[in-house]
Amino acid sequence: MNLKDYGFTPDLIPDSDELPARVTAVHRERYTLASDNGEIYGRLKSKEYYDGNEAFPTAGDFVLVNYNPDGDSQIVRTLPRRTLFTRRDPTPGRGMQAVAANFDYVFILQSLNHDFNERRLERYLALAWESGALPVVLLTKSDLVSDYGEYLRRAERLAVGTAVYAVSSRTKAGLDSLVEYLRPGKTIVLLGSSGVGKSSFVNSLAGEDIMAVNEIREDDSRGRHTTTHRQLIMLKNGVMIIDTPGMRELGLGEVTGGLDEAFSDVGQYIGRCKYRDCTHTNEPVCAILAAIERGELPRERWESYKSLGSESEYTNDKLAYLRKKQQRNKDIAKLNRQREKHDKRRGNDRY
Repeated sequence: MNLKDYGFTPDLIPDSDELPARVTAVHRERYTLASDNGEIYGRLKSKEYYDGNEAFPTAGDFVLVNYNPDGDSQIVRTLPRRTLFTRRDPTPGRGMQAVAANFDYVFILQSLNHDFNERRLERYLALAWESGALPVVLLTKSDLVSDYGEYLRRAERLAVGTAVYAVSSRTKAGLDSLVEYLRPGKTIVLLGSSGVGKSSFVNSLAGEDIMAVNEIREDDSRGRHTTTHRQLIMLKNGVMIIDTPGMRELGLGEVTGGLDEAFSDVGQYIGRCKYRDCTHTNEPVCAILAAIERGELPRERWESYKSLGSESEYTNDKLAYLRKKQQRNKDIAKLNRQREKHDKRRGNDRY
């Protein structure tokens, strides 16, 4: 095993005695790592991570470890990330959670058997653009639809500046269009809700069954979550795939540039209004309202933009509060440790 095959370059770190590795799977408190010493397992060094000095690793992260040939190695540092995908942590009060790191493309999968949802696609696109990688939209299970042209047009209308393809893992239709993305050393993260065919898609790219595939319920065309943990898979052709547990509802985090990229068609009208403080509600000379009136901008598109923007602002305010609370708790914990040391010294001085 060569870590360079996993995208590692020496310029990622200065000279160090620690062993560099890449996270290939996350199992709660234990990590599977790819390194020049082969596949190893690691756990976090408590002080660095639980004091908040280091970002908790996720699939795709490059890390430094104190190598232990006889057991679990100790992960001491998460190296800087070039791209990052996050979601709102499902645990209340935990802020944002890293899902995948250091990837080149985000493949957004929506299936054509009742899963296609325009609002969800817009949400995925905003998050994908925010990650810093290039999004690509894949409409899966094209073999189940006699004419998917209308779906393609709807997706292309929403995915401004993003490539959209209809593919089938069963018939392999459309997969040849993805060759430019499937190059050795490239990392792709898959996003999609349950039942969109992520596992089947990976198996079709790999040419073998490397991921379990669950049957789809006939009553609603939905599947159960197949992937139970975040993992990075190295294919025989050198392409790496990061798969994530199915997430039907993704909450927006600190999305700024991503929202602008995903809604660039809306952005072209913002700023053209006569008044700089225009609320785009009932002003007489509003570029947004005029575009809607002329049929150039669909009203539902504008409403979606406002909805996602409001959600992002709400999350930003909540995250700011949580950060202050976490810092306050750290300060209190530090003060308590200092008091304990002081009390201990005073106790020793008495004898």
